[in-house]
Amino acid sequence: MAVTRRQKEILDFLGSFVTRNGYSPSYEEIARGMGLKSLATVHKHITNLEKKGLLDRVHNHSRSIDLLPPGTRTRSSLKLPLAGRIAAGLPVEAVESQETISLHDVVGNRDVFALEVRGDSMRDEHIIDGDYVLVERTRTAHQGEIVVALVRGAETTLKRFFSEGAQVRLQPANLEMDPIYVPAAQVAIQGRVLGVLRKYK
Repeated sequence: MAVTRRQKEILDFLGSFVTRNGYSPSYEEIARGMGLKSLATVHKHITNLEKKGLLDRVHNHSRSIDLLPPGTRTRSSLKLPLAGRIAAGLPVEAVESQETISLHDVVGNRDVFALEVRGDSMRDEHIIDGDYVLVERTRTAHQGEIVVALVRGAETTLKRFFSEGAQVRLQPANLEMDPIYVPAAQVAIQGRVLGVLRKYK
């Protein structure tokens, strides 16, 4: 859908602001950044861009404007009703809820891709064969994070990451499997796991 020159400028501003800061700007920051004196004007542009499916926002929340790639559905169409909480231990009273949950609640504005899991090396972390992991694209990892690692430039694996001096330990979550020790120079982090999706047939 066509956008005006001003709307394109606002989209560009939003994109560069999120890239720099890792979160979306407030209406005041948009007004300052775009040289607009009226917050009502900012609100009008944001509302029109939302109607065109180019961004999404959570109403009555600050810093909740999210850019949407062209051709994608709006975040609201990806929401599911959060009907309440279910006991996995002792039963609890079922209380109906008006909340919703969406994939965006997990991934936010981060650069994320999905991978289908093959094998059971992470089963004790409740990641099993056939699951889908949501992975944030990154080249660095902290101690103990579950990562996608490229080993010796040839094989990728899903393991917990531990830096141990000149080498890296890639730790499976399966007592039947041994850790993988690799020289640090031969390991490239491709992402870290944010969440897991499982489909039951």
